Amino acid sequence: MNRLGLLTFKGGIHPPHGKKHSENKAIEKAKEPKVVKIPLSQHIGAPCKPIVEKGDYVKVGQKIGEPLAFVSAPVHSSVSGTVKSVGMEKIAGGTGECIVIESDGKFEVSENVTTKGELENLSGKEILEIIKEAGIVGMGGAGFPTHVKLSPPPEKEIDLLILNGAECEPYLTADHRLMLERADDIVYGLKALMKVLEVSKGYIGIENNKPDAIKVMTKAAEGENIVIQGLKTKYPQGAEKQLIDAISGREVPSGGLPMDAGAVVNNVATAYAVAQAIKTGMPLVERICTITGNAVAEPKNLEIRVGTELTEIIEQCGGYSEKPGKIILGGPMMGRATSSVDVPSTKTTSGILIFNKEKAIIDEPVLCIKCGKCVDVCPINLLPVYLSSHAEHGNLNKIKELNILDCIECGSCSFVCPSKRRLLEGIRLGKNRIRSMKQK
Repeated sequence: MNRLGLLTFKGGIHPPHGKKHSENKAIEKAKEPKVVKIPLSQHIGAPCKPIVEKGDYVKVGQKIGEPLAFVSAPVHSSVSGTVKSVGMEKIAGGTGECIVIESDGKFEVSENVTTKGELENLSGKEILEIIKEAGIVGMGGAGFPTHVKLSPPPEKEIDLLILNGAECEPYLTADHRLMLERADDIVYGLKALMKVLEVSKGYIGIENNKPDAIKVMTKAAEGENIVIQGLKTKYPQGAEKQLIDAISGREVPSGGLPMDAGAVVNNVATAYAVAQAIKTGMPLVERICTITGNAVAEPKNLEIRVGTELTEIIEQCGGYSEKPGKIILGGPMMGRATSSVDVPSTKTTSGILIFNKEKAIIDEPVLCIKCGKCVDVCPINLLPVYLSSHAEHGNLNKIKELNILDCIECGSCSFVCPSKRRLLEGIRLGKNRIRSMKQK
């Protein structure tokens, strides 16, 4: 099914796509790593407890980290081999507890990795447990445990399930290639999610700069109660609240979650991981990642094993074409710069963007000229200039009053600011200060 017309939301921006470097590059299997460093926290929520020790032999798909809370997700080995250490290691953004495994090159699969049966014979509860045990998290970048998202309170009636195939972040093409090459499994995964939530119809939203993906997904969904919905190409079309608004016209209330609008949003890569967990029993130990930018020799879409060091991944793309000025994990709008490539990839490593020094230059901010552009483009209808200013001055009561926690950190405000003010940085600072106060 395909609804007529292209849908969208209020606000947003049109940054340069930058997708031409990798959108036509088919997914390649990355070289197998000799050593992996698997962080015990690759998701929003509580970290995992290690359940293996130094010297243990582990297999592919074997659980090595057990969740300590409901909002968490188990982690599994992506190789077979010997545990070399369990402890603190350098990860993107700092340090974290990791399990370091030296591969034996055999990639022997755990006995627990077996098919879970036919989809039509599985109950929603059984599928939910499969998803939980497979350690599946939101693969669009946030890393929210999928089983938690699929477990709304009884009073929250869900009747809208959307897969995000927008991939609105510039440069990233991993989801685009996934839709082109593995459409049937995405549809399979969506049907499984529909069964868990007892939803009769599913939606897949795809921006119209991917007409080939819309065509392929439409064919894959033939005969299913699934709508392939074209969306106007605009950033941040892939954000949960904007997808819900565009497809259904519903508004997530201030301070609320998608479930408060009767909706659940997942990524197409998450649905694919669900399909693999059911069909093969393999937990989330691999993902597709776009490696691109103007300072990498050969942009690619690689299927990488979780825990592979970034430096190895970059080498498989021919290394640097020139000295890098900035390396970003994720997209250029919402991703985070990393100071080191000697850190492991995770379940949420959707992209590795490598830019030269010229591209990495950030203009110095000047005084605000009160143009209001940041207000016009804000997809949440906030006042970014005031939020940032009050946050920088520590006016926490004021920024709470202005609903700072509703900000989705898309960066549209900073992008359009003619004064080059770092509005998103100020807003993130304010949000972190409020969260710190709550923890105390």
